[in-house]
Amino acid sequence: MAEGTIKKLTDKGFGFIDKGNGEDLFFHNSALQGVRYDDLHEGQRVSYTEGRGQKGPCAENVKPV
Repeated sequence: MAEGTIKKLTDKGFGFIDKGNGEDLFFHNSALQGVRYDDLHEGQRVSYTEGRGQKGPCAENVKPV
């Protein structure tokens, strides 16, 4: 699993992960594993698998490190 840092969280239930290489990856709260969306914060380290959503690459199986 890859690791990154939560760059931005929205009040609509999705956010973006900084992959560490200058690219960001979208994630939806339905992709979270073992954590509630409200318990996440910007700057937090997470692990994820990169998947494919309707609009392009996205993070799946997102969980805190």
